[in-house]
Amino acid sequence: MQFIAGSLGVDCQFCHVEHAMDKDEKEEKKTARKMMVMELALNKNHFNNEVEVTCYSCHRGSLSPVGTPVLSTEPAKAPFHERHETIDATRLPAAAEILDNYLAAVGGAKALHKITTRSQIGTIDAMGEQYPVEIYSEAPEKRVSVSHPSFGESVTAYNGQVGWLASPRGSHPMSAAEAAAARIDAQLYFPARIRELYQEFKVQPGEIVDGHATYLVHAQGHDMPPLRLYFDQQTGLLLRLIRYAQTPLGRNPTQIDYFDYREIDDIKVPYKWMLTRTSGTFTVRISSIQQNVPINEKLFTMPPAAPAPQH
Repeated sequence: MQFIAGSLGVDCQFCHVEHAMDKDEKEEKKTARKMMVMELALNKNHFNNEVEVTCYSCHRGSLSPVGTPVLSTEPAKAPFHERHETIDATRLPAAAEILDNYLAAVGGAKALHKITTRSQIGTIDAMGEQYPVEIYSEAPEKRVSVSHPSFGESVTAYNGQVGWLASPRGSHPMSAAEAAAARIDAQLYFPARIRELYQEFKVQPGEIVDGHATYLVHAQGHDMPPLRLYFDQQTGLLLRLIRYAQTPLGRNPTQIDYFDYREIDDIKVPYKWMLTRTSGTFTVRISSIQQNVPINEKLFTMPPAAPAPQH
C-alpha cells in the first residue's frame, strides 16, 4: 500500500474508509483493484511476468496519470548511472577494499563482536511532532523500536525469525518484504556480516551525500532486498543506505541517511539518521547509548495478532 500511496501522492484514506480499512464502500478502492489487475496483466503478457510496469510508470506522484511530456528549458540529463559510464572502472577501488575500509572505520571486527546488546534512547521528528523512542538490539539480528507518538505506543520489531508491527489498534506480522527490510535494520554486526548476507557487489562513483564524495556499492543477495550503499571516500563510513522491498506492484524504496558518528566502546555508531519513504521522512536523534546491558527478552516475543474485524 505504501507503494500505491507514494506513486499517486495520496494517503491511506484516499482509498480506505477511516477506522474501517476492510470496507469496500469507496469507488477509489474499487478503481485501485482494477488498476492492479491491469498492471499484473501487462507485466504477464508483455514482460514475461517481470515487474516492469508499475503505478508509478504513469502516475509519477500525481493522482491522475501523466500522459503528456512536461516541457522544460533545462537540457535533458541522462540517468545517473549512464552519466558515469565513461569513467574508467580501474580508477575505482574494488568492493572488497571499500567494505574492508568500512569495517575498519567503525572499529574493526574484533571490537564490533565484543558488543552483544545495544540500548538507545532518543527522539523522533515526524509530521511536525517530536516524541520519545527507545531502540533495543541484540546480536546478531534482533531489534525492537518502541516510539511514543501522541496517538499511543508504536512498535516495530524483528526477532531474528519474524517481524511485527504494533500500535494501539493491535499488532500484526510483517509481510515477507517488510521482514526482509527489518532484518537489515536489525544487523548489530552489519559492517562485518555484509559479505555473509550478500554475494554480489558492483562499484560505481557515488553521489555527493551531505557534502561528502562517496563510492556507491550495489549489493545483491539470495532472499535479501537489494541495497545501494554510499560510503564516504575519506572516512570509509556508510553515509546512505537505500534498500528496495519487492512487492507485486513494484520495488518500494527506503532511504536511510546516517549522521553524527561517535565512538563508544571502541566502535563508531551514528547518533542521528533520517529515514525517507514514499510516504514521508522522519529523523531519529539518539541522546544516550548503552551497550552490553541486559535486555528484557519479552521484547523479542511477537504478541498475538489483532482479531479479524467482525462483520
